[in-house]
Amino acid sequence: MNFNKILFLFVSLFFYGFLFNSLINCSEKTKRPKSSPKFQIKEKTRVVSGVESIEDSILVSGMVLIPSGIFEMGAVNSNGFSDEFPKHKVKINSFWMDISEVTNAEFKKFVDETGYITTAEKKVDWHEMKKDLPPGTTKPHDSLLAPSSLLFYYTSFPVELNDYSQWWRFTKGVNWKNPWGPNSSIEGKDDFPVVHISWNDAREYCKWAGKRLPTEAEWEYASRGGLERSVYSWGNSPLSIISSKANTWNGSFPNKNSMEDNFEFLAPVKKFPPNGYGLYDISGNVWEWCSDWYDYNYYKLFENKTADNPIGPQTSYDPNEPYLAKKVMRGGSFLCHESYCSGYRSSMRMKTTPDTSSIHAGFRTVVDAM
Repeated sequence: MNFNKILFLFVSLFFYGFLFNSLINCSEKTKRPKSSPKFQIKEKTRVVSGVESIEDSILVSGMVLIPSGIFEMGAVNSNGFSDEFPKHKVKINSFWMDISEVTNAEFKKFVDETGYITTAEKKVDWHEMKKDLPPGTTKPHDSLLAPSSLLFYYTSFPVELNDYSQWWRFTKGVNWKNPWGPNSSIEGKDDFPVVHISWNDAREYCKWAGKRLPTEAEWEYASRGGLERSVYSWGNSPLSIISSKANTWNGSFPNKNSMEDNFEFLAPVKKFPPNGYGLYDISGNVWEWCSDWYDYNYYKLFENKTADNPIGPQTSYDPNEPYLAKKVMRGGSFLCHESYCSGYRSSMRMKTTPDTSSIHAGFRTVVDAM
């Protein structure tokens, strides 16, 4: 293995919290956690049980009311990964959810009013970074700590899907304003989902907007759109049959996108049919952050029980990377393909560190209704 590849893998694995293994490679290992997960405290917003004032109307503009209910959370068939089991009942109180992912225009308004600087725009603080790494990890060169984010690149021919360094690269000068490199921009793309957003960035936006990120349970409940025992947000028909349901990868990943869904990469919001609750792009386009910490064994706590509005564990545990605390992501992206990562399944759980950003990382927000 040459030096450049060793350097790339070092930065990939440690600097960005094993993003590839957890977010893209979809690999699994099974270990017992060091301790049982504890519970965190749910963030709350102003309760809008009905739109009774101008203030209410402004707060929930562009959102849809998700009704209360009980559903079965987790994989509905053997295609699910181990952390999607056991399937269990969950009670969810009603809440408001963004009809679509937060857009460039919406995020720009937040930045213009607050002067906020995103994670991808900041130089990495090595002293903070090493706290999450195995003891004795060597500091990378200062040039590798420059502001940057993850970009996807085509391969020139079909490749084995176990070497993700072939299609992912860290690129300096990449952020929400320059999503495809320093010479790119979001001019004319106000209605595209904002990307290169870390969990920390999304949370700061929520504070400004008076909203919050959905819990993992709320997200899956909303994704199912009232359907029972459905694999996808639109039902059970695979995208190989109906590619018009979501913006995902068509063709041969990662060397050729045949674009049966009419989009090569990101798509403007609301270009695909909504689910049963009126939510657009709840599957595909960009991964969406949830408020929960990720714990591989979390569902086991609710086996043969009904969870009442669960908000996730207090701490994180991923047996693949036990040193790294991770947040949950849901929904898949334009890079998901059945042959590699069917992240657009309603029950699919992804996870990565809260300071990670990439070309397909975005979010949507919620407001309490009860």
